[in-house]
Amino acid sequence: MKNEDTRKRLYTLATAFIGIFVQTMIVFVVWQGYYNSTHVIRKIFVFRGHYFVMAIYWIVLYLFNKKNGSLKIGYLKIGDLIFSQLVSNVCANLIFYLELCLLAYGFPSPAKLLQAMLAQNLFQIIWVIIVTKGYQRIFPPHQVLLLFGKDSVKEFLPKLEARKDKFTICESIKINTEKIKSDPKLCRAIKEKMSHYNTVMFWDLPTVMRNEFLKHAYGKGIRIYVMPKISDIILNGSEQMHFFDSPLLLTRSNPMTLEERVLKRCMDILLSILLLLVTSPIMLLTAIAIKINDGGRIFYKQTRCTMRQKEFRIYKFRSMVENAERDGVARLATKKDDRITAVGRFIRATRIDELPQLINILRGDMSFVGPRPERPEIMKKYMKEIPEFVYRTKVKAGLTGYAQIFGKYNTTPYDKLKLDMYYVEHYSIRLDIWLLIQTIKIIFVPESTEGVKEGKEK
Repeated sequence: MKNEDTRKRLYTLATAFIGIFVQTMIVFVVWQGYYNSTHVIRKIFVFRGHYFVMAIYWIVLYLFNKKNGSLKIGYLKIGDLIFSQLVSNVCANLIFYLELCLLAYGFPSPAKLLQAMLAQNLFQIIWVIIVTKGYQRIFPPHQVLLLFGKDSVKEFLPKLEARKDKFTICESIKINTEKIKSDPKLCRAIKEKMSHYNTVMFWDLPTVMRNEFLKHAYGKGIRIYVMPKISDIILNGSEQMHFFDSPLLLTRSNPMTLEERVLKRCMDILLSILLLLVTSPIMLLTAIAIKINDGGRIFYKQTRCTMRQKEFRIYKFRSMVENAERDGVARLATKKDDRITAVGRFIRATRIDELPQLINILRGDMSFVGPRPERPEIMKKYMKEIPEFVYRTKVKAGLTGYAQIFGKYNTTPYDKLKLDMYYVEHYSIRLDIWLLIQTIKIIFVPESTEGVKEGKEK
């Protein structure tokens, strides 16, 4: 397996180097043919100067690609790779343009750079498709042994089916702790079976058994995929301490420092004001369309929970018929829900219905990034089944967030909680900015706005 991992890494590095090199050369042509002239910059670069300028561009493009996951050939889907590389490309070219402004003591025309960026994007799309298909042909899916502890694995199997390019479940074993404890031979037999696979997955295993099998697989050099528990995610975000000659892990109950809270609030205020100004024409047209559609109210107000379960009134454009919950029972939208209006389907799919929440952000009820604000009734219901669900209210609710981006509308509450807890435990302003960039992608991903299945309250 080590040799295969090395080959995969070499393939990824080689394809990444070639891709970034070609993109850099496209910009170099524009730099050499247009921007590196006296009518644009004060002093023309020659010889080593060209290498210096392009080296900076290559490094910046590489760093953005690495941060956005654009180099994860074979890991991300083709669509995700293309989107990540396009975002990286825009960011790198924006920095390059700022560099040009410094060299020109002004604002040179960005037209040529935009043409180069278009050429880069076309190359990226073609290149990603070619190298991903090549990766899938050279490196077949992992042959996986799945060890699971509960029947909830049935919800996990369809997810694996969606990534047949990565995993093939060859065998599944349900782990019964009591049987294994009473029959040591059964434990040895499972370990022996693990040795015949290069990859194992642990899904919702009892903690004692998971530790036993995890150590065995690790010692044998077997690739391990683990479905984390809430405690795993909390520890994953802890800080390493070295007071003694034994390592300690520190986990704080408050995930943000004072400085981070102040900076996050300032960012929320500035961005909400800016976006309210930019999106005001869209909001006006949406209001008119809703009024014309059925003559009802434009806005929909609903009680939601934010930090420390504090309740507030959230604002959204109305996407359902008036009095959609006339019986007073709180329920989520389902697939093909007949309560959703014609205009509502469009604004829900494009997330336009969320725009009035900018007012909530400006008021301080919400933040741009954070766990989805749930209704008090639904919060209470989830907390009865999953007491840890309250942990997600350690930070303000958000317009977008980890669960909104990497989950779906119909992702189970427990999986949403784990995604939200990852954000809570790994909070940083840099993570907020990255998640805001990733939010652009979910507008074009139908699954993220998909309703829950009929008869289910997920």
